Amino acid sequence: MSKIYILHENEEWTDHLTKRLEELHLPYECWHLDHGSIDLTKEPPQGVFYNRMSASSHTRDHRFAPEFTKAVLSWLERHGRTVVNGSRALSLELSKVEQYMNLNQSGVTTPKTIAALGKDEIVKAAKQLNLFPFITKHNRAGKGQGVQLFHSIQALEKYVYGKNFEEPVDGITLIQQYIDAPKPYIIRHEFVGGKFLYAVKVDTSEGFELCPADACSIEDQYCPTGAESQGGAKFEILTEYHDPIIEYYEQFLKANSIEVAGIEAIQDQNGQVYTYDVNTNTNYNTDAEQEANIYGMLQLAKYLGNQLYQKSPHQAS
Repeated sequence: MSKIYILHENEEWTDHLTKRLEELHLPYECWHLDHGSIDLTKEPPQGVFYNRMSASSHTRDHRFAPEFTKAVLSWLERHGRTVVNGSRALSLELSKVEQYMNLNQSGVTTPKTIAALGKDEIVKAAKQLNLFPFITKHNRAGKGQGVQLFHSIQALEKYVYGKNFEEPVDGITLIQQYIDAPKPYIIRHEFVGGKFLYAVKVDTSEGFELCPADACSIEDQYCPTGAESQGGAKFEILTEYHDPIIEYYEQFLKANSIEVAGIEAIQDQNGQVYTYDVNTNTNYNTDAEQEANIYGMLQLAKYLGNQLYQKSPHQAS
């Protein structure tokens, strides 16, 4: 029997989906890709394969899970299997540089950014950017890794050459324009099946760890924005949200064969919207969804079920 296969490396982020699949009586199997093997001389099983590999896997000691996932996806795609968020989605999940280049290709504005390899080059890049304040972040990150705010080159040098410097897992540090938002929040746009599902307002007053998953927590209370909390819930779904940028996001997702994603954007003091992150391993916040009575994992489970049963009789056998 054909089934839904979930490719992942974190059970805590997968449980919410499997519960919905069970609720809908959909057959599934989880492949934890921090370990394993694939026989390239054999064909994969029939079914729908959903890639939930995360750029932050190395923070859970799953350093090479993305590389192994890339190999598995190549195997699946070679044999024509239905893959949701395939190789192209994984490439963008693992590189903000790739995200920005492809967002720009779809007409989406991103912050001014310079990518640098090596400590001396990071300092040179900041001087070249010549915008103050500015931030640094990791190219392959997740969970706000490496995000620091700097008001001077001297402060950057102290960090880069000091003992607290965070080495990116792929070696690449981004030096980026700081977006001064009038209020401490960003908007995260959720998509399922390449179509807009909902927008969620995320309070950033406690810092840049913005993962909406219930399993996530803000470990570092350092606030890079210096902003004070506006009160209320950290995550709030905006039920009447309609923005022209949604059409551009959907075009971007289609162009890059991404079916499931959360895309984060921030507005500056002049009303200019900057898009700065694409999460192809997206999560949802239970409290916010219960308040709005809309459920991302349920919609995702339904989408995967539709993909499974739209297969031809020959494939589904």
